[in-house]
Amino acid sequence: MRNGSRAGSRTRTGLLALGALLVLAYPWLAPNTYLLYAGVLTVMYAVMATSWNLLGGFTGYVSLGHSAFFGLGAYGTGLLITRAGWNWVLALLVSAVVVALFSVLVGIAAVRVRGASFVIVSIALVSMMNLLVQGWRSLTGGSTGLRVPSQFRELNRGETHLVFFYLFLLLLVVVLLTWWFVGRSRFGSGLRAIREDEDKAESLGVPTVAFKVAAYALSALFVALAGGLYAVWFRSLDPIFVFSILIGSYMVLMSLLGGVRYLFGPLLGALIVAPAGEYFLVALGESQIHLTATGLLLVLVVLFMPEGIIPAVAKLLRLRKPPEASIREETAAQRAEMQEAVR
Repeated sequence: MRNGSRAGSRTRTGLLALGALLVLAYPWLAPNTYLLYAGVLTVMYAVMATSWNLLGGFTGYVSLGHSAFFGLGAYGTGLLITRAGWNWVLALLVSAVVVALFSVLVGIAAVRVRGASFVIVSIALVSMMNLLVQGWRSLTGGSTGLRVPSQFRELNRGETHLVFFYLFLLLLVVVLLTWWFVGRSRFGSGLRAIREDEDKAESLGVPTVAFKVAAYALSALFVALAGGLYAVWFRSLDPIFVFSILIGSYMVLMSLLGGVRYLFGPLLGALIVAPAGEYFLVALGESQIHLTATGLLLVLVVLFMPEGIIPAVAKLLRLRKPPEASIREETAAQRAEMQEAVR
């Protein structure tokens, strides 16, 4: 068993190293500027889906409104650059921190409701932010959007995409490491206890509201950073797009498709959904058919693959292995995990 475990570990390490090399080499392998642009977009969505998973994957709370934090991060960064003349790095960091603090206030109210009510609250947040940005024309430009001046004037279009591919990739590494550390901490154990049985977790002493708000704010922080980078990269902000429910739906779909309980689940989902979305957009034009295709895919995933691709593949690989622990053993393990979160 030990030899088999070591061989499996070496295989996973080798596949991870190969995947990392392919991702790092992608900008140099992309045959044209458009595919490089699509690569940047895919890595950006991978960041947002993994960030969303800090809340949805650990607690089980499904938020369709995380695009509010994406849009606020984008507009906050853009406004600090255009109106205040700040350096883009400083504008990005300050904007993300302010959005995270704002998300704490929202989270204190939002996480007190569960299930469909939480989903409705998250959608309402996006709508409110969209109306606010479009209505405040003197500051944000209203429905015409906001133009952010180029911060890399010496670079051409392809070189700009190259720079932001690696910036988004760096942010993705930070988010993945954060997810990994949270998953191995008492904080993560408490969040998983909330996901499995929130009432039982609370009865065992887990500070459920504080944990949920912390996860909500941490998730919002990284989504806002992605939004700020998007503003500096894309430079043209359309409130209808950046505050779109579609972006929030993409985060959920990518996480569900790959596997919300796995570190690389949202990343795998992004590698499938983002290129597919770009393909449908190019093939079908500006029609709404690609939106229908996205919604249909989300429904199919929820109905037929609710746990995602990674768990489905893992089950196939475990067919020849000894049976899993009994229900009694699993229940005891979950109880021990909840108690560990309280200590």
